[in-house]
Amino acid sequence: MTSSRDLKKELRRQALARRDALDVAWRAQVAFSLVDWASRLDLPPDAVVAGFWPMRSEMDVRPLMEALAERGARLCLPAILDKTTIVFRAFMRDAQLVDMGFGTQGPGSAAAVLEPDLMLVPLAAFDGRGHRIGYGAGYYDRAIARLAERGRKPRLIGIAFDCQEVERVPDEDHDVAIAEILTESGLRRLASAL
Repeated sequence: MTSSRDLKKELRRQALARRDALDVAWRAQVAFSLVDWASRLDLPPDAVVAGFWPMRSEMDVRPLMEALAERGARLCLPAILDKTTIVFRAFMRDAQLVDMGFGTQGPGSAAAVLEPDLMLVPLAAFDGRGHRIGYGAGYYDRAIARLAERGRKPRLIGIAFDCQEVERVPDEDHDVAIAEILTESGLRRLASAL
């Protein structure tokens, strides 16, 4: 019998292979098409938005982040503190970013730590119930749990390409379902995760 962990690993591998196979120029076009969502996400002008610096073939949310900033949002990026913890540090347009490992970058330790109102969540795979497979380290699940312990419940929007959808993600007690997924097809609200 295949374990939940092994099944997630295989689903992750397959979804990332599909994502990696997408045309690079097409992925760039899709990234810029997400800008249209900046005005449709219904955020207060001073909302704190956690984005992410794309790695490998991830959806590039930088154009969307820039459009949200133009509408008054304050931006932050995840910063890896250790093998289990990320925080979200303020991101300024001209700020120097540092290597965070895993092929991504984030603000250095001098940047203020912010608590996001909206989190754009990277993922490797997702299902129609809002369950996601990350990259296996659990950073986002733990960060969301820490925010919840402090009474904070940010809006979570998973960011992916349609090809990353799988039939069913095996879910565990610690997994956090995501109520919304933004892909090249648009924003999907997943009632089961609301």
